[in-house]
Amino acid sequence: MGKTTAEDPERVTLAAISVLAGVSLSTVSKVLNGRGDVAASTRSRVEALLAEHGYSRRGDAAASAPLLELVFHELESVWAIEIIRGVERVAREHGMSIILTESGDRHSPDLDWIDGVIARNPAGVILVFSDLSAGHKQQLATRGIPFVVVDPAGDPAPDVPSIGSANWSGGLAATRHLIDLGHTRIGMISGPFDMMCSSARIGGYRAALDAAGITFDPALVLEGDFHPEGARLRALELLERADRPTAIFAGSDLQAMGVYEAARALGLAIPADLSVVGYDDLPLARWVGPPLTTVRQPLTEMAEEAARLALRLRREPGLEVQRMDLATSLVSRQSTARVDQAVAGR
Repeated sequence: MGKTTAEDPERVTLAAISVLAGVSLSTVSKVLNGRGDVAASTRSRVEALLAEHGYSRRGDAAASAPLLELVFHELESVWAIEIIRGVERVAREHGMSIILTESGDRHSPDLDWIDGVIARNPAGVILVFSDLSAGHKQQLATRGIPFVVVDPAGDPAPDVPSIGSANWSGGLAATRHLIDLGHTRIGMISGPFDMMCSSARIGGYRAALDAAGITFDPALVLEGDFHPEGARLRALELLERADRPTAIFAGSDLQAMGVYEAARALGLAIPADLSVVGYDDLPLARWVGPPLTTVRQPLTEMAEEAARLALRLRREPGLEVQRMDLATSLVSRQSTARVDQAVAGR
């Protein structure tokens, strides 16, 4: 038997990896199977050697569970239901099931999440986060488990496949719609400022103002958290001002619900006194009173594309990293109207 080399990955064995790493064969096996009782430095050294030598277990693809794993940082939002629906459709098409995991924050899952996913050995992982740590990426790659980020919160690294949407265009369309109705004081309740989608929507908002010759007023843009209660408080801040805006662009449909509640509390009618535009076009948007004008973000389709890409990466491990943004569109309903000249003149 000849010497094992990086140029001859098919002949790499666990025993060879253990010699190169200077550890026991059982330690290499523990790392490969995601066991937690291995020192971090040892795990990193073994993982690097496994990746360098192209090691993969025979039969890995066949042995993977008929599952797609979908990972959120929170599952309480109706927004999450649209993502789940899209992944479940693709899983059903392929005779698979999905498993839902809640872990970490909006930027990355918890450090111990990886142990569970390795034990489950799904056919692919769809994450609603910004990115994964280098260690997590390496551990998934070593085991041939592909991952895709859907609706990334931040700007993913170049080696991270992701499916998002045209947030800048969505912000532009929402604001332009209000400008076309005669509004010049347009408030915005954004999502968290450290999220890529929020900054992109603010960018579209500013571009629409600039194109219309309307001076950008930073005091009219407040940071929210994509939830109704936070948006209600931010809307009260805007609407209790003497020079209150005549329209508010909310960073999500759920935030728009908070704006509705703030307007009711102040005795303002929508859209007679205040026009409101949301974002996402969740099913509830058409049933609130009045039905909400919003930007349709194709959440279900984004999730479907992410699931299909994960399965394709399973079949074609060498596939070039893909990043795709799906189009958004304005859905006009009854929550926006031409600005009342008396109100605009305040």
